[in-house]
Amino acid sequence: MASLQPLSGALGRRRAAHLLRRTSYRYTRATVDQMSGQTASTVLDALLKLYQQTQDQPYYDNPTTASDIEKTPWILPPGLPLPPNTQDFMLRRPLIAWWLNEAYNDPGIGHKMQFFFHQYNIVAANTRTSAVFFDYLALLRWGALGNFKKLASRIIWDNDMLAYLNNNENTANNPNENFAREFFELFTIGKGPQIAPGDYTNYTEDDIVQAARVFTGLRTLGNRTNIDPETGIPRGTLNLNQHDKGAKTFSAKFQGQTIAGGNNAAGVDAELAAFVDMVFAQPETARTTVRRLYRYFVSRNITSEIENDIIEPLSVIFRNSDYEMVPVLRALLESQHFYDADDSVNTDEIVGGMIKSPLELSMQAMSFFNLPIPDPATNPQTFYTRFWSQTVLDRMLGGAGMPLFQPTDVAGYPGYYQEPEYSRQWFNSSTIIARYKLPAILLTGTYQIGSNPNASIGTRLNLAPWVRNSGNISNPSDPKTLVEELLWYMLPEEVDNDRFNYFYYTVFLDNLPPADWTYEWQNYLTTNDATEVTIALQRLVSAIMYSPEYQTL
Repeated sequence: MASLQPLSGALGRRRAAHLLRRTSYRYTRATVDQMSGQTASTVLDALLKLYQQTQDQPYYDNPTTASDIEKTPWILPPGLPLPPNTQDFMLRRPLIAWWLNEAYNDPGIGHKMQFFFHQYNIVAANTRTSAVFFDYLALLRWGALGNFKKLASRIIWDNDMLAYLNNNENTANNPNENFAREFFELFTIGKGPQIAPGDYTNYTEDDIVQAARVFTGLRTLGNRTNIDPETGIPRGTLNLNQHDKGAKTFSAKFQGQTIAGGNNAAGVDAELAAFVDMVFAQPETARTTVRRLYRYFVSRNITSEIENDIIEPLSVIFRNSDYEMVPVLRALLESQHFYDADDSVNTDEIVGGMIKSPLELSMQAMSFFNLPIPDPATNPQTFYTRFWSQTVLDRMLGGAGMPLFQPTDVAGYPGYYQEPEYSRQWFNSSTIIARYKLPAILLTGTYQIGSNPNASIGTRLNLAPWVRNSGNISNPSDPKTLVEELLWYMLPEEVDNDRFNYFYYTVFLDNLPPADWTYEWQNYLTTNDATEVTIALQRLVSAIMYSPEYQTL
């Protein structure tokens, strides 16, 4: 029986590592060690908080050319126009680079949840201006650990979303159904299996028609001067002349509810609120969102047992909290089931049961080895362009099938929605090269992929100093300890003896006596010449990162 009962006692290393891998893009041994002596409840007190960003937003200081943008810090104060002669497309990639850097430094779940809501409230970074895309990211951050119902009501007014789903074309005389369809299918309740033509489990095609009428007249506002009083974020506007002021009657899926049409701005606000209330009054809205959270954090497999013992009770928690995110996240991530501790075999289902997304794969590798990130203050061009944009965004993510904030489909990224494989979508013949180039990119400090593969990425992973640094490996001169500890923290489960011996004797020692490593390590400490120890360390780390086990979390 799957159990939502809270896990008791200290987490220990294995479960602490599992929790951190699943909830944060920032994965370090120090954090795992700190968490391992704490209970899941205590750890979640810290994880379930928004990270205080290093910059409230990216910024630039009056650049006029692409070169200037790369060389200066990048801020765009809300409401201010772009500098003269600046082409907006130049700003999109630095903005995504900024988001990546903030996600890399976030020790908790905030950016992971921000990306969860991006997946199910998808837009592309080039839909409108870069400033408007920043507003969209800010809105997802605002709602990431807040109230889902409030976020859904605010996404209706988001300038990027209104443009991406063509609601600027939604008029009383000629309704456009795109926004309404996705609000049902992707944002909230989900359609469920089709029952008959135009009839789905949770709504009908006619419900989409009625919802489109609710959204008529909602428009983007390019100058960003209409500020939402609760979020403080710019929002769209209402063209009342284009709004359908008639009553909207929904199907039996929504108990035949009729929503009065608004005749003025206040009336339209009330109409939208009534519509959101109607959708969130349906129990299936909570269930659909909980299933998505389960597949995002736990497993792609939802059996009848999971549906009854995990999804349904979590949905009740969600509804009873009026759709607050933290109670349902806490119940899931504190549960015995999340740690595979609710049956007699605790190594068969959850831990190591998902494929890392390219974002998790790259971020967690860089943070684990504390890769030195170029300084944006002294070298912004390397920071924004060469490292985050051309290396991480293009090669580590785009090359591995994750074009960040440029999804190819309104449904988002296949690894999160494509049944029945879900996360297995991340690992296939078209993505494997980029995934397996990751250790070479880090260890050589070069692009490896695409044009100019030998060009510098602006940083490099030097393993010998990292191993030497106190806290990373407890006793580097002992080869067995070194291999054990790297395997403990880099792989989701402990390996058996045969697998350990492969990494230890065949890969690391290269079938030489263990004393040879101890001698070379002591020589490195004496001479500071890391040549020999680096060869062995790179061989070991590369083999671990190539292993099937490392591709999972």
